[in-house]
Amino acid sequence: QVQLVESGGGLVQAGGSLRLACAASGIIFSIDAMAWYRQAPGKQRELVATITRDDITNYADSVKGRFTISRDNAKNTVYLQMNSLKPEDTAVYYCKADVKHSRWSTWYDYWGQGTQVTVSS
Repeated sequence: QVQLVESGGGLVQAGGSLRLACAASGIIFSIDAMAWYRQAPGKQRELVATITRDDITNYADSVKGRFTISRDNAKNTVYLQMNSLKPEDTAVYYCKADVKHSRWSTWYDYWGQGTQVTVSS
């Protein structure tokens, strides 16, 4: 009922920047928290950053000061600005959104399909 589509991944040299975007579409009454996760080869998926509807943000220690999460509620879109990238940031990045389909529905978690970020040394 809801699709999340990520974009903006790619290959970048260490020290460079990328901006990821994730747009939600479908039957959406409201979106609460949105988040970015990442999964490197052979590792578990980990939380990178979260943002509430009121723009309260939280970051993993490994990305604090380098990554910035933001959102555009009118566009149902969340962004991740990644600066000073390091080879250890290489991973597939996934977005997640907590969605209500109507005023009376419960909250559902939806995930994007992932976008590859590769940082070369």
